[in-house]
Amino acid sequence: MNTQLRDTPDNTYEAVVVGGGAAGLSAALILGRSLRRTLVVDAGEPRNAPAAHMQGVLSRDGMSPADFLAAGRAEIAGYGVELRAGEVTGAAPDGRGGFVLTLADGDTVGARRLVVTTGLVDELPSIDGLAERWGRDVLHCPYCHGWEVRDQAFGVVAHPAMPAHQALMVAHWSKDVTLFLHTAGELSEHDAALLDAAGVRVERGEVTGLAVEDDRLTGVRLADGRTVARSVLFAAAARLVPRDGVLRQLGAELRATPFGEFVVVDETGRTTVPGVWAAGNVTGPQEQVVNAVSRGYRAGAALNNELVFAALDEKAAGRPVG
Repeated sequence: MNTQLRDTPDNTYEAVVVGGGAAGLSAALILGRSLRRTLVVDAGEPRNAPAAHMQGVLSRDGMSPADFLAAGRAEIAGYGVELRAGEVTGAAPDGRGGFVLTLADGDTVGARRLVVTTGLVDELPSIDGLAERWGRDVLHCPYCHGWEVRDQAFGVVAHPAMPAHQALMVAHWSKDVTLFLHTAGELSEHDAALLDAAGVRVERGEVTGLAVEDDRLTGVRLADGRTVARSVLFAAAARLVPRDGVLRQLGAELRATPFGEFVVVDETGRTTVPGVWAAGNVTGPQEQVVNAVSRGYRAGAALNNELVFAALDEKAAGRPVG
């Protein structure tokens, strides 16, 4: 082992991973295996916490998100990676090519390189009772939940940006689908034709709440007083809010998308700020667990690669390596 890699002050790390979800733990795993002194700072607010199970992750299909994270924490600990509960509230360059991070408790931590994997927050539609059932029988992703609820009576709350899209998708998993336009406005002729071809019924009234019996969704309430019987409701977030405060403080470039602004990254997760990578849902809304794990791995490997060659360049130039 090259002991020079770990010859750093107690509060300074070669890599700090901000966020301890799937992407962050994956990055930390490869960094630990690369002999890097690594710290993970985790606020403990994973996006998929309301879900009882996660699907579509090879060999872990059906595992609970909490058990998945616990297994990941145990694995990174085996490689000497430190895990600290907390929130990074400030980030700034240290003047030497690295960074100083300020935590919510007032402590500061130094980092030569950063991986930001802080995820995003789903701001849900303002419908009475919807948030309480999020991740149970109010769902957002057919790839995550479609198999488990297949052939049931689906409802879909239209998203203003793409009112027909989700209903057309979930119609593959059930032939009993009702699209609630809610506040989305009228459909285009093209969307109306596609919905008709898919056999999706359309309700134009505003949704005011959910009907629940014995802790199970039974229907969707409309402003005109009717209740449309449904056992599953798909609803995209009204707004997606990346937890990108650290990236913004460091001046990372953002890009506009139909779902809001997200950080610009290359294929390895490298941002426009030298020495900073990002992975997972902070980079976009469609990074499910399996994708986040892959992106975290790539970011960790790219970060280590950069440190390896930076050290060799310094050594070749006759400067101290550190």
